[in-house]
Amino acid sequence: MVFLIDDLIGDLLKIPLDLSLEVLDKIADMAEDEYSSPAKIKDLLMELQLKLEMDEISEEEYAEAEKSLLARLEEGTDREERGAE
Repeated sequence: MVFLIDDLIGDLLKIPLDLSLEVLDKIADMAEDEYSSPAKIKDLLMELQLKLEMDEISEEEYAEAEKSLLARLEEGTDREERGAE
């Protein structure tokens, strides 16, 4: 009987921790989806192009940012393809 109560109390104390971890996992997944979303990255590439055309950034800054965004786009596209399989 004592072991049953101990197990029950232990399980009840674990619930908030389990729920917190589940919520954190969901948030991490959502953040990763947003970070690697091809649509979002394409929007960022268009914004970057506009900044270059409006002389808000230099050619070097553009090239560096574009390289980073294209790498993210490739990762995001690969991730979407893996998710579709």
